[in-house]
Amino acid sequence: MAFVDELTIEARAGRGGDGVVRWLHLKGKEMSGPAGGNGGNGGDVYIRGVRDINLLSRYRGEKKFCAGDGDAGGSLNKMGKAGDELVIDLPIGSIVSNQNTGEDFELTREDERILVLKGGRGGAGNAVFKSSVNRSPEQSTPGGRGEEAQLRIELRLIADAGLVGLPNAGKSSLLNALTRADAKVGSYAFTTLDPNLGALYGFVLADIPGLIEGASDGKGLGFKFLRHISRTKLLIHCVSLESEDPWRDYQVVRTELDTFENGILRGKPEMVVLTKSDVTDAEEIKKTISIFKKHHRAPELVTILDDESVKLFSDRVISKLRVS
Repeated sequence: MAFVDELTIEARAGRGGDGVVRWLHLKGKEMSGPAGGNGGNGGDVYIRGVRDINLLSRYRGEKKFCAGDGDAGGSLNKMGKAGDELVIDLPIGSIVSNQNTGEDFELTREDERILVLKGGRGGAGNAVFKSSVNRSPEQSTPGGRGEEAQLRIELRLIADAGLVGLPNAGKSSLLNALTRADAKVGSYAFTTLDPNLGALYGFVLADIPGLIEGASDGKGLGFKFLRHISRTKLLIHCVSLESEDPWRDYQVVRTELDTFENGILRGKPEMVVLTKSDVTDAEEIKKTISIFKKHHRAPELVTILDDESVKLFSDRVISKLRVS
């Protein structure tokens, strides 16, 4: 099933039930007074946060979501039954925008419920209109319409650490080595088209799709990449030693991070990791590390073929996350 992180749906709260005109019938005294009940209120629409990042993909064929309508009132002043509420489960990290009103709602916790559309109010039965000057009212009111809107849903993953870097920088391989996430790996750009998640001693790591120059302007995978790391506590910046210019690769990614949404990622804790050291000359590695240190960056050196190397790096990641 393809990963979906954006979706627009139509949602409608329930209509209120109509109020009715009814009369009290007593033995030997017909039309003893108004007894029409009020209609039931229409059902509300809620969104609820759940731990399932693939949930939006199940909604692709179901674009209309409706809460229940309220029932009409009854005789003997009985109020109609309220319409059933509708709860739309969404992945934690979802931002829901009401395209009609401009309101935004954000789900950040499991089982969090937020009211997004209010059901219509039930209409009034004729008993409501009885007064000293109108003892036999004939009027009632219809139920109100429920709120309806187009809801745009955008998922921003909530992960503790995000692996960033240009395409083919070794992010998926490193995620697999750290967490056994079994993310797809290939020697070509954009192997990762969707975020992959893995758990490292209770911390969630996300391998986010690689980006290119201009991603903050929407080029390549653009915003699809950048929005998923906006909530991470730590950036793990992977730079491939196979590159002709690792420092430039690092600068390309940093520029996109610093540009996105007025620099919301600027200043976020970061670890720089030089990957693919197993296929690079030792002298070249030393030279690259020297360049990074000259710019006040202290890169980590990791090879996924060396368990001890992965273990040491894993410990440093956990240490960083515990204090961030």
